[in-house]
Amino acid sequence: MKVAVAKYPIQAPASWAEFAARQRTVLAEAADAGAQLAVLPEYLSLELAAALGPDVSKSLPASLRGTQVFHDGWLALYAELAQSLNLIIQAGTFLLQVGQGRYRNRAWWFTPDGRRGYQDKMQLTGFEKQLGVIEPGDALQVFDLGGVRTGIAVCYDSEFPLSVRAQREAGAQLLLVPSCTDTDAGATRVTVGCMARSLENRMFVAKAVTAGEAAWSPALDINTGEAVLYAPMDRGFPADGVLASTQGDQLWAMAELDFDALTQRLGDAQVTVDGDWSQQRQHVTVS
Repeated sequence: MKVAVAKYPIQAPASWAEFAARQRTVLAEAADAGAQLAVLPEYLSLELAAALGPDVSKSLPASLRGTQVFHDGWLALYAELAQSLNLIIQAGTFLLQVGQGRYRNRAWWFTPDGRRGYQDKMQLTGFEKQLGVIEPGDALQVFDLGGVRTGIAVCYDSEFPLSVRAQREAGAQLLLVPSCTDTDAGATRVTVGCMARSLENRMFVAKAVTAGEAAWSPALDINTGEAVLYAPMDRGFPADGVLASTQGDQLWAMAELDFDALTQRLGDAQVTVDGDWSQQRQHVTVS
């Protein structure tokens, strides 16, 4: 499977139509390059707050309330793009109101055959907790995308080994990580999380990121990091685990992920962390 991950420059669309047209252009570039699956970044829906004017976009609570009007169109847009471009799309995240003024950071996926589903972000960052209106998800998902068992870990979720391990034990061989980080330290934490999850679970990890600056948004203000595709650091794969990475203004990083090789090379692997995982559950004596 050829997978593309975006380093998506945040802009300030003046309307829904402008946003939708850009999504078509961006995703068509990935499809034209042969990608079968494309991953967009976390918080992508907040770009639409710019279309609602500065009184909305400068306030995150107002942005969350205001962007709800776009949700039905969001679902229809990416469903249509998945079909017309023959492309599996993980459309970053939409912060969806789920009742009583509460929101979930929801990562939707869409397939060319009309299927769709989502994974809610399970672990909230300090920023999200302080806002007081975002709540964590309550269920981990694994799903079939193009014949590949796949899970999603939204940004901070990639830093928690046990939840990703549960997805691996449910069959996932590919982890999608839509992310948004505003400091170098944050970008490094997600990078380390992605590399560790790939190593521990003998799985591919596909991380998308936001890029650039958006002074009009308190959530999308500064964006750091590179979009990267990771593999286990073992025989047959790059020693540093990096299959492909964006550089500079590059929009997409792409790589062919060989899932047969992932399985077949288990027999001559240098390390088998995934198989040796049970040995980590050791008794600890407290004194």
